[in-house]
Amino acid sequence: MIETNDLPVSARVRAADWTATAAALDVSGWAVLPGLLSAAACDETAALYGDEGIFRSHVQMARHGFGRGAYRYFAYPLPPLVAELRTDLYARLAPLANRWHERTGRVGRFPADHADYLARCHAAGQTRPTPLLLQYGPGDYNCLHRDLYGAEVFPLQVAVLLSAPGDDFTGGEFVLTEQRPRMQSRAAVVPLGKGDAVIFAVNERPVTGSRGVYRVAMRHGVSEIRSGQRHTLGVIFHDAA
Repeated sequence: MIETNDLPVSARVRAADWTATAAALDVSGWAVLPGLLSAAACDETAALYGDEGIFRSHVQMARHGFGRGAYRYFAYPLPPLVAELRTDLYARLAPLANRWHERTGRVGRFPADHADYLARCHAAGQTRPTPLLLQYGPGDYNCLHRDLYGAEVFPLQVAVLLSAPGDDFTGGEFVLTEQRPRMQSRAAVVPLGKGDAVIFAVNERPVTGSRGVYRVAMRHGVSEIRSGQRHTLGVIFHDAA
């Protein structure tokens, strides 16, 4: 639990309980970091949505069948807070990502430093930045999906809620589903407050069953906004082709 309100971003990342976070990710495929961003940092980040010059593209979800609402991918160089979050969170998550790959028999391991991983993405032709800001209004929602942009995929990503449930918006719950082999899908609704982050599996996660380790496919989305406006920062660690 992060309790100090004036901690900088890097200190907030360090202050998180990473042992408990890794355990929750192993058990459920998702974990919450409470208070990863201060209220002021949330407001400043959400306000970036109106600055078109810092983004490389603007996506209207309805045009592509993704749901309703809109999001914008940041261009390089990323805003300092977004770049810092991406670098610091990656360093904490890379060991878990490697352990997941080892458990599922996947080849390849992730370097400790995010810059080295980005170099690998760029060498594979994935050069476009993927961190994004999402904006939802009444009636908007995000269909269940995966954020895969090429052969290089880091198995975890992060979403930070920048708005206050109940005050800024109603509805708009973050939803995860997992498809277990030969079983019906299971859903989870993740409780988030303003400034909280959820770490979750991008595509699949390892689960130990009676016959060993198997892979469970996961999807994520956002339920319909009933009122107000909801902003979210998405931190994806692999770049896009």
